[in-house]
Amino acid sequence: MNAFAKGISDGGVVTWRNLMNVRRNPDWLMAATLQPIMFVLLFAYVFGNAIGGEAGGAAYREFLIAGIFAQTVAFNSAFTVIGFANDLQKGIIDRFRSLPMSRIAVVLGRTTSDLVVSVVALVVMSLCGLLVGWRIRGSFADAVLGYLVMLMFAWALSWVGALIGLAARSVEVAQSAGLIWMFPLSFISSAFVPTQTLPPFLKAIADWNPFTAVINATRDLFGNRFGAPPTGWPAEHAALYAILCCLAIIAIFAPLATARYRRVASK
Repeated sequence: MNAFAKGISDGGVVTWRNLMNVRRNPDWLMAATLQPIMFVLLFAYVFGNAIGGEAGGAAYREFLIAGIFAQTVAFNSAFTVIGFANDLQKGIIDRFRSLPMSRIAVVLGRTTSDLVVSVVALVVMSLCGLLVGWRIRGSFADAVLGYLVMLMFAWALSWVGALIGLAARSVEVAQSAGLIWMFPLSFISSAFVPTQTLPPFLKAIADWNPFTAVINATRDLFGNRFGAPPTGWPAEHAALYAILCCLAIIAIFAPLATARYRRVASK
């Protein structure tokens, strides 16, 4: 078996191991599903009703859902951070090192298992969105592509989480480091308000923010746009830009996370 095939095979075993841990620790799954439900309800009925004009009510709820999707799958990368930090602290990584397995399998297995958690979260959010009035108004093929873009984004950010988790000195540090950078990126975007409403400096950042690209692409594919469409190359080519951003994140952070794991596992 060549190295690539062995890495995929061993990664599948590690993925299954991590999913079994989720089953034994259902609080992780609850955290991944209850938070998006809370955000959907709060923003849809509390903040949504405070936004007047066309953005209020049902129209705002449709606008909102793609932002909640992106924020939730991004925040789920914190599970990757904490998972690696926990395995390091408990000596699990040392046990993996003693096994005849591919070095990339541990990182690949962790990011893949957390992708499965994101799939579950997206299903829960979609059902919750339907309850508050959200609907997919595009074609079936476009809807599938929208979900795939969102999952690609989730997997890309898991590689960022893997690097942070392997670099963190403790689970406590990992918990903070895995989330703190998410807040400015997710809020300085089109997740909750159109970027046209932001000050010029923040608008420029938001327009090129990968979060905005993924959110805009998903809204376009779901048919959830309303009001004046955003302008500029990132908005006019949202799906292409979102995919390019995801590929760039993976290309940068997958090798860095794998190299970091090799250094940690060789100690």
